Amino acid sequence: MKAEELVSAGMQRGRASASARPAPLIRRLGVTDYATSWEAMRRFTAERGAGTPDELWVLEHPPVYTSGIAGRSEHFPRTSSIPLVRADRGGQITYHGPGQAIVYTLVDLERRRLTVRGMVVLIEQAVIETLAQCGVSAETKTGAPGVYVEGAKIAALGLRVRRGGCYHGVALNVDMDLAPFSDIDPCGYPGLAVTQTSAHGVAAGVQELGEALARRIAQLLEVR
Repeated sequence: MKAEELVSAGMQRGRASASARPAPLIRRLGVTDYATSWEAMRRFTAERGAGTPDELWVLEHPPVYTSGIAGRSEHFPRTSSIPLVRADRGGQITYHGPGQAIVYTLVDLERRRLTVRGMVVLIEQAVIETLAQCGVSAETKTGAPGVYVEGAKIAALGLRVRRGGCYHGVALNVDMDLAPFSDIDPCGYPGLAVTQTSAHGVAAGVQELGEALARRIAQLLEVR
């Protein structure tokens, strides 16, 4: 699927009245190439209008490393056949692959009166509450965005803001091959332990958890 096909439906729906604050739309995109998704997010943000509904994209990526704008090469893979993409989000390097639930948050921060930090806190809260529904106790760490279980990172996030709207989002490890994380310094932290929901007795799969997380993000956006 091409980037323009990913955004066209949203743009058609986005001709609503600018005076309203439409509820976020959740779109289920399945397994989608990272570069295609990234291009579509940038296009959506560039073309959205004052009345365009926010969108939450639930998807998975084929194996790929991505690095934020401040990414430093000393954290990159030593040797790997997995491609690395330098993206325009915040944060350092992370890994995406099958079995990881990704929710991209295309949100008009100005319309919702949210700061970037406020959006980060909202996403982290949504992850923690979604995991709590599965019986998993999670927490945040001061100065280290993301969500952790017993000291190991289970969800990473990074955002980009343009024209008052944010894109990129959060990646929740569900049931995936964690080995590629060992070839990098995840999120710029050497030796950072990484975990996933399947290691904590959660039977729900990647699609179920991705949709549950997107719904919780949408709910938290609406109650602001």
